[in-house]
Amino acid sequence: MDTPPSAHPTPTTARPTGNRRRVATAAALASAVEWYDYFVFGIAAALILGDLYFPSGSSTAGVLAAFATFAVGFLARPLGGVVAGHLGDKRGRKPMLVLALTLMGVATTGIGLLPTYETIGVAAPVLLVLLRVAQGVAVGAQWGGAMLLATEYAPEGKRGVYGSVVQLGVPIGVVTANSVFLLAGALTSEQAFESWGWRLPFLVGVLVLALAWYIHTRVEETPEFRDAEKALAAREESEQNSPLRTILRHHLGTVLLAGGSFAVNTATFYILITGVLDYTTRELDMRRGAVLTVSLCVSLTQLVLIPASAALSDRVGRIRIYALGAVGIGLWALPLFLLIDTGSLLWLAVGTFVASCFLSIMYGPQAALFAELFTPEMRYTGASLGYQIAAVAGGGLAPFVMVLLLEATGTSMAVSAYIIGLAVIALLSIKVLADRARSR
Repeated sequence: MDTPPSAHPTPTTARPTGNRRRVATAAALASAVEWYDYFVFGIAAALILGDLYFPSGSSTAGVLAAFATFAVGFLARPLGGVVAGHLGDKRGRKPMLVLALTLMGVATTGIGLLPTYETIGVAAPVLLVLLRVAQGVAVGAQWGGAMLLATEYAPEGKRGVYGSVVQLGVPIGVVTANSVFLLAGALTSEQAFESWGWRLPFLVGVLVLALAWYIHTRVEETPEFRDAEKALAAREESEQNSPLRTILRHHLGTVLLAGGSFAVNTATFYILITGVLDYTTRELDMRRGAVLTVSLCVSLTQLVLIPASAALSDRVGRIRIYALGAVGIGLWALPLFLLIDTGSLLWLAVGTFVASCFLSIMYGPQAALFAELFTPEMRYTGASLGYQIAAVAGGGLAPFVMVLLLEATGTSMAVSAYIIGLAVIALLSIKVLADRARSR
């Protein structure tokens, strides 16, 4: 039987204060570098990977192949979430986070060093897909570990704010990835960028290994996990000693509702940072550097809006703020693409800025909300699985679906309809979660 979530913040027990800043900083950095490594692939897929690894006579076919490889990473994310969640609930949050960071660093650096189709033939796209799978497993494992390090160290009444430092990793990752691509493009000619300049953003990913070592040596396990560990030890011989089994048998509904509530956010986000980048440069003939600059500037606003919405959720309740963001995304889907279709850089900035505001309102309280859906002994598994289901259903397929819809219909309004449909699913899921909370 599912345990209903809380519509309002739940009080947290006292936390040791000595490590809070160190843990929060480490969690934020872990999220930022992990998402940076993940996002550079999306940008490269929109700009260049199709030509280098999936050569064909059609630019659309190449982009579809690159976006399909991008989506493969999302399909692998639940695997990372399930494995790391299960082990993280039994062995600790920190070891799984360190492992995720290490895997991401190795995979991203490997992509930066990978020969192209012209050099090694069909082995190139095969290896690219395998490295993307490794990235997906890594980011699927990372989010739960970083989120729980932050929220389980949070002082009373501030779980939303502490959870938002991990959410900030997304805009920081986007800003950094766009900045590095802009820098690589500025420092190289067009020919040099297509030859080797695009590799530089991937090679920066090796720095994540240093952060993994820092967390391994300097960050302590969370107090809530240590308490949960005692409870798990007390029933080690019971069938309930498996967090994954418990989630699948008794809380699968909550996991699916969590995923359904968040799919619209992750889908819209990836449409904005990858799908729109491809659409504006390939179909609307807008300049790559200008579109990347708009994306960078819009992402900077999220650094303020995400913690602000999280702090508000600590005062008035997670679900209210979360639902407000979902409503805004659905209502703005149509104006968003009407503005983008003008081909104007100004209206592109306006459209994506407003959309980003609604994404931030929803994303800010999401970490704390998902953490509060589950008890500590199954929290890593449940929260990670819900998040990664949304990533597959929304984010991973969104750029691919966008290209297909544009090709099939010839109008961007089909993409708006896609976002609106996901928003309706989100609001229905949120309503059920809220009704369960009120029934407690």
